[in-house]
Amino acid sequence: MGVLRLGVLGSGNGSNFVAIQRAIKEGKLPAKVEVVVSDDPSAGILTQSRSFGLPTIALPPSRYKTRLEKELESHLVELLQQHQVEWVILAGFMRVVKSPLLQAFPNRVLNIHPSLLPEFKGLEAWKQALTARVEETGCTVHLVNDHVDSGKILGQTRVPLLPGDTPESLHARIQVAEHRLLPEILRQIATGEMKID
Repeated sequence: MGVLRLGVLGSGNGSNFVAIQRAIKEGKLPAKVEVVVSDDPSAGILTQSRSFGLPTIALPPSRYKTRLEKELESHLVELLQQHQVEWVILAGFMRVVKSPLLQAFPNRVLNIHPSLLPEFKGLEAWKQALTARVEETGCTVHLVNDHVDSGKILGQTRVPLLPGDTPESLHARIQVAEHRLLPEILRQIATGEMKID
């Protein structure tokens, strides 16, 4: 497929974005981050993006906490298209994306989720795993559809729960797994090893 043209959306510190960018810089991932966008103007991902010299955009404020207004999501689509993005990566983006984005990028929106889906959908999945006292959890890269954390699974990494785990310690280990899994799935897509319908 050649070089993937990525748009990365995030709401937090941007550690998965950094993992992608490092894989690109090290020649392990044939991709280019065309733009980084956040719904939070104070998000660390914007600072990280600027440090790499990449186009960096903070969206205008939204009236809603869990999604964007349709007009704002349409504006986001226009921004991504202006930067000639082919694949949209949700890297800790805390908004549920809807039809404007999904229709503009059919089967081209990926998410990284901190559980072994279909278990523990939604927010703070590592806390859900601890509460459920499962032996293992992990992370999942999946295509995004119009149901939360329900799209086609592209890859997973397992992470065991350890005695004495806290939400913070478990989440930190899951993030380490995420930082390996997400660039690897993107590499497989870029090289054609993984076919997306």
